[in-house]
Amino acid sequence: MAKRPPEEGNEPEPEPGRVGTTWIWSGCKDRLGRGMSVNVQHWNSAADGQLTEAAMRKKIEAQGFRVTKYVYPPGTYFPDHTHAVDKIDGVVSGRFRMTMHGQEAVLGPGDWLEVPRGAVHSAEVIGQEAVVSLDATRK
Repeated sequence: MAKRPPEEGNEPEPEPGRVGTTWIWSGCKDRLGRGMSVNVQHWNSAADGQLTEAAMRKKIEAQGFRVTKYVYPPGTYFPDHTHAVDKIDGVVSGRFRMTMHGQEAVLGPGDWLEVPRGAVHSAEVIGQEAVVSLDATRK
């Protein structure tokens, strides 16, 4: 299983695999044997200000994505699937387990994961709190 980022407010000094506010899981291979990585980005309050739904939406839209809000209750599970477009799954509140390229990441408030078109992935709400998600597709 992939190493997870530390809990917010309890982050150590940068270590291998961490680039700024982006966690990179690597060592994965696509069906052609090319290296792949799973990039989880985390909200940086010092640079981005207070985390709000509106602020996160604005940051994702600035990257050329169209954003839709969804609320997923505890127990929601999306089995392996793909999309025909590049997308981002962002979390405003709650915890969302995402699995892609054989790697797992637990997204919490302020985290988002880029999901390339055609990438097989699954998602699951963990814990007893609903997930408020910003689901974004490339414009």
